Amino acid sequence: MLKQYITVILCLFALSAAQANSSNNGINWTNWSADLFEQAKAQNRYVILDLEAVWCHWCHVMDEKTYSDAAVQKLLKEHYISVRVDQDARPDLANRYRQYGWPATIIFSPDGTEIVKRAGYIAPENMTRLLQAIVDDPSPEQAAKLDLPERFAEESTLGLSLLQQLELNHTNIIDTQAGGLLTTQKYIERDSLEYAIKLARAGDKKQKQWAKLTLDQALNLFDPVWGGVYQYSTHGDWEHQHYEKIIPVQAAYLRAYTHAWSLWKLPRYKNATDNIVRYIDKFLTSPEGAFYTSQDADVVKGQHSNEYFKLDDQQRRKIGIPAIDRHIYARENGMMIEALAYLYEVTGEQSYLDKAITAAKWVTWNRTIKEGGYSHGRNDTAGPYLGDNLAMSKALLQLYRATGNKNWLTQAIKTTQFINKHFKYNDAGFIPVIAKGQAIKPVPQLDENISVTRLSNMMFHYTGLKQFKKMAVHGMRYLATPAVATSRLTESGILLADDELRQDPMHITVIGYKNNKLTKALYKTALRTPVFYKRLEWWDTREGKLINQDIQYPALKKTAAFVCNDGRCSLPLYNASEIQSMLN
Repeated sequence: MLKQYITVILCLFALSAAQANSSNNGINWTNWSADLFEQAKAQNRYVILDLEAVWCHWCHVMDEKTYSDAAVQKLLKEHYISVRVDQDARPDLANRYRQYGWPATIIFSPDGTEIVKRAGYIAPENMTRLLQAIVDDPSPEQAAKLDLPERFAEESTLGLSLLQQLELNHTNIIDTQAGGLLTTQKYIERDSLEYAIKLARAGDKKQKQWAKLTLDQALNLFDPVWGGVYQYSTHGDWEHQHYEKIIPVQAAYLRAYTHAWSLWKLPRYKNATDNIVRYIDKFLTSPEGAFYTSQDADVVKGQHSNEYFKLDDQQRRKIGIPAIDRHIYARENGMMIEALAYLYEVTGEQSYLDKAITAAKWVTWNRTIKEGGYSHGRNDTAGPYLGDNLAMSKALLQLYRATGNKNWLTQAIKTTQFINKHFKYNDAGFIPVIAKGQAIKPVPQLDENISVTRLSNMMFHYTGLKQFKKMAVHGMRYLATPAVATSRLTESGILLADDELRQDPMHITVIGYKNNKLTKALYKTALRTPVFYKRLEWWDTREGKLINQDIQYPALKKTAAFVCNDGRCSLPLYNASEIQSMLN
């Protein structure tokens, strides 16, 4: 059976190569550019955007079948400007159309108005009918219209009715029987899991049960041979995996299982983190220590790889290894740096921190631009993008918390200020790319605004800078707008942001020389104690004051820690057990 499978695969390699050489015949693919719609108006053509992912199975199928079809090619040649974009290379477009999955097909009028938006694979005959229908009647579909609210929320917190609605949405969408959400795709939705864990820690047994069920079921998405996590499963269960492995998923799952390990100390959750790190080390780490973007779902593009991923390591390597996208983007690296630094925080294993610092130094050296911002890749066609600067700001802040090194916080301040200066939307929220020179007007995106709001709130507490508090309020006014907050089936991230803006984080300060064994031990204890909304700092008085020295601690002759919360601080804590007792 194995020999037959290998023979078939080798034949498919040859077929795939032939198809790749011919699949674009008759279509003049062009790039997304600032003057795209000026060209469209001048030529009286519609614009079709094929937003794909290099790792995506159905993107390969659509390329080989739909865009190789003669009737499709004829219509595109006569009436359209055809644009192909790798969504990993354009975070602004990816975030705008993420809900349509990949491939996403967006068709515009010559003036840039969205006419139709389609999710996933479109068969040749269906694409032919769609392209001709638009030529016959280019009226925009109702679903294609992008309507921003006329007014955004005046308050920077959720009103009671909206708060209750979002809480109800969370309760109604979780699948208490199978884990995950009540959707046909099964995966860990990070914010929903984090919110459930928050409720579980407050005593909600049902949320705890769902969180553990989801984490346990999601172990079915792990590659048992090479490690790493497949993107999701279809059919409403966890057994129909889609085999692409992308950095955002690896980072999100690494953080989720680290979260779970810190709370419940179940070996299977620590094994999951080790599984992901092992995969990243072997397949998605560059020689310099930065991280690549993704690995393809298909060993042969366009051909399902179900049988391939059932093979062991040796058998897989005889056939070949799915392609790896070796682009190094600041956004993906920031996500993985943050996750690894958090894994170090919880476990104390130095190798995780070393990997995070190596990647952070490479990205800072190779992707930093003026004013403390970050570019996406080496040669961006647009940008800079909010996503890169957001991910790197979060990573830098996590590195500060993990190490107590003020240099990381200083860099995080500059990058967060860069976000505030360049990505703020006029009325509320933040846009994904600098507006000037874009083909279509950028609009705020939900996931990014949740992250910006939570980041800037935390930056305010670490720095005391009022500009960061204003950033958090600006983001929350977007999130607290009912039309925004209820635009998806659930949005637990808004509940988390709202909760954090209403209160100060647990504030833990360890005071003592950084080369002192007892000081190191106290700091590691404070790191590992599972308080997730916390401000943790290491004050070595030889380095001068903390950046936000908002509490006057007493002069002490030996190492100590202080825990402050709800407007009061503890007495000095001199050993690990005292810190754990106080925090618990």
